[in-house]
Amino acid sequence: MSVFDTLVGQERVVEQLQAAVDAAARLRDGGSVDSRAGGMTHAWLFTGPPGSGRSVAARAFAAGLQCERGTGCGHCEACAQSLSGAHPDVAVIVPEGLHLKIKEAREIIHRSSRAPTRGRWQVTLIEDADRMEERTSNTLLKAIEEPPPHGVLLLCAPSVEDLLPTIRSRCRLVSLRTPPAEAVASVLVSRDGVDPAMAAFAAQAAQGHIGRARRLATDEDARRERRDVLSLPRSLQGVGSALAAADDLVSAAKEEAVASTKLRDAQETEALATALGAGATGKGLTGRNPKGGAGALKELETRQKDRAKRTQRDALDRALVDLAAFYRDVLQVQLGTRTALVHGDLSEQAATIARATTAESTLRRIDAVLACREALDANVAPLLAVEAMALALRTG
Repeated sequence: MSVFDTLVGQERVVEQLQAAVDAAARLRDGGSVDSRAGGMTHAWLFTGPPGSGRSVAARAFAAGLQCERGTGCGHCEACAQSLSGAHPDVAVIVPEGLHLKIKEAREIIHRSSRAPTRGRWQVTLIEDADRMEERTSNTLLKAIEEPPPHGVLLLCAPSVEDLLPTIRSRCRLVSLRTPPAEAVASVLVSRDGVDPAMAAFAAQAAQGHIGRARRLATDEDARRERRDVLSLPRSLQGVGSALAAADDLVSAAKEEAVASTKLRDAQETEALATALGAGATGKGLTGRNPKGGAGALKELETRQKDRAKRTQRDALDRALVDLAAFYRDVLQVQLGTRTALVHGDLSEQAATIARATTAESTLRRIDAVLACREALDANVAPLLAVEAMALALRTG
């Protein structure tokens, strides 16, 4: 067993990270390692498309660095704590809003400068590091340019272009690929006990996204949501129906965001109110001091709204990825390629649209979906972006 067993279809990456873990162990034992030769270094950048497992790889690497045996055995307490998020010297930062804030970056720098308490390294892992604005990236750059002796920074982003050149040039690159559908299906069967036929369907429909494939295979609601999204091309009969379809898509994403954050929001609010003294008066909860209870509750509310907005955008983006893949299936039918369709269960629907349209119009529809993703990433109001896409899909 190894901490890297959870990585699917990433053999080259496992080899690279295992070599770094071995080098880190030699450093711990008083040896020396030339970091330029592919050994250990203080800053790493994990890149790969969504679902490739970049954050999984980073967490596994963090566990390997803290491993009591120096091998990433996956059995010892340090490995278990690192993988579960309980290790005191491994911090996992997950930006929940649209951006990672400067305040968070400063806290990261402060934490990474501390000496480890139990492990040999003080590891800070930042998921979705591409959500940093330029000023936040410049703040974080200090921790990379002047690393503490035992500090290790792990950044995760879709591609190297998503980070400033000054940051990516100082990081060692770990490039993950989209795992083959066959490998994802095999994991669903062996690890999650999914029926082979369902696993094959989910792996193909998720386009190699491991987490998405698991949800499609095990959650009927997820399969229903996918069917609803992919029914959109058939509903675009006129302007009114296009606008209605856009509203339905945005509303569904909003409802999903509310459902996934409602319980956590309530628990956070209750916990903070209890800590501050529920029902108290004066500066604790009602004073004007921003550091008091009222300020803390307001800050929590703002953070929860940012998280809900981010969750809604993520849900919309997943829907748009499915939609773009469907039109790619249509294009494949029109061009007569023999590549397996992503949404093979909707092959008849794809064939019907393929016969009624041209390859050129399908390409324009794919461009419209991708343009909507870019608009959402640029913080355009979701309904406006999706309405523009729906109208473009109707006209082709």
